[in-house]
Amino acid sequence: MKTLYLDIFSGLSGDMFIGALLDLGVDSHQLEQELARLDLEGYSVRVSRQHRGHIAGTKFDVRLEGEPRPHFDRDRHQPVQGEEPEDAPQQHRHVHPHAHEHSPHHHSAPGAEHDPESLEHGHAREAHPHHHEGEGHGSSRTFADIQELIARSPLSDWVREKALAIFQRVAIAEGKIHGQPPEAIHFHEVGAVDSIVDVVGGCLALEMLGKPRVMAGPVVEGTGWVHCAHGRFPLPAPATLEILAARGVPVSQCDEPHELVTPTGAALLAELAESFGPMQNLFPLQIGYGLGTREHQTRPNVLRAVLCETAAHAAAHDWETDVVAVLQTNLDDASGELLGSFVEKALAQGALDVFHTPIHMKKNRPGVLLSLLCPESTADQFSELILRETTAFGVRRHLAERRKLRREVARAKTPYGEVLLKVGKLDGQILQTAPEYESCRRLAEQAGVALKQVYDAATRAILP
Repeated sequence: MKTLYLDIFSGLSGDMFIGALLDLGVDSHQLEQELARLDLEGYSVRVSRQHRGHIAGTKFDVRLEGEPRPHFDRDRHQPVQGEEPEDAPQQHRHVHPHAHEHSPHHHSAPGAEHDPESLEHGHAREAHPHHHEGEGHGSSRTFADIQELIARSPLSDWVREKALAIFQRVAIAEGKIHGQPPEAIHFHEVGAVDSIVDVVGGCLALEMLGKPRVMAGPVVEGTGWVHCAHGRFPLPAPATLEILAARGVPVSQCDEPHELVTPTGAALLAELAESFGPMQNLFPLQIGYGLGTREHQTRPNVLRAVLCETAAHAAAHDWETDVVAVLQTNLDDASGELLGSFVEKALAQGALDVFHTPIHMKKNRPGVLLSLLCPESTADQFSELILRETTAFGVRRHLAERRKLRREVARAKTPYGEVLLKVGKLDGQILQTAPEYESCRRLAEQAGVALKQVYDAATRAILP
């Protein structure tokens, strides 16, 4: 199985992630063509070969129309020589997205440069942020706008799913910081364009690389301060810390006096990386370097991406992998009605699965083991639901890796009509088929036959 290991010893931003994947061989022209399928205008991309700390790699830039000069990375790195002193006290100027109330503290001060990547927690490009005339709250995208843009795009289901999940993590973090629901957060139009390209482009590049599983090294952040709408804050920046905390990712700081991990970089890690730690039992196949702009003081400003085979590559399969949270609690005083109500409510709120198993507890009391599977980002939400809606005094929680058949939706022609089926494949072979219930029920009623007959006909039609 192919594995992409992200060696983030010098941090991570969205553009550095794309640069590293391009350096591994993703075709830049194909990536640009795929991005063009989004209903998004006002930008162009530039890919170039450069050096950082004597390391050669790929530099990915997004340029916005009407700008007086090229944009710098959204990793907010060093301005061109002479524009702003390296020791300038406000290199990190953070301008926050704003909530519906348009509170004054969500606005830039008069004359302050607006953030070109405001979705990344309002991080200005650290390299001398620009001021865009006329850019204000009248020119903004809501989180719902960005969701709709991606959801209606003709991109693959996998790209849409991953991109939406990454934006969801950023919006939740921003909403928590502002004390607002995620849908109340607005993002400046320019910043939204920048970040949409970074997030969707990163997912597209990963798909073009073959959708390898992703692992990452320990998260390392720099030291110092950032200036944002929250005031002067120490690193890590508020949104970066919120995103990593929600995923439960450990963070260490180093002596590099600059921001290393951006909120978009944190969201990419939180959504895509299965684990964080040193490489173990991986066979390196290719190595790519995605470049930032600043020349760092203590380390090369690069993201090293290593495409590997696992140690068990001979027996690797093409199954999908992900990580879910498993929540469990033992109950000996919960009625059947209470458990039934909880299962319905949890599934309605987005739990992946809920079930209870008979067990024997202390003093030989009969009880149940209540188990709930959910995305890691919603583990706290469902932990609270268990504590509020059942008799539990505590909830155990751990993360579990899953291996899943690759799923497709197929249509099968039967003597009774066309039926939708869910098909599960492993290494190209169909292993499971599941006719869609409502589709089969409707045809069975129309034909006046048993539901099982339609099920059997649909299964026979799809199997080779």
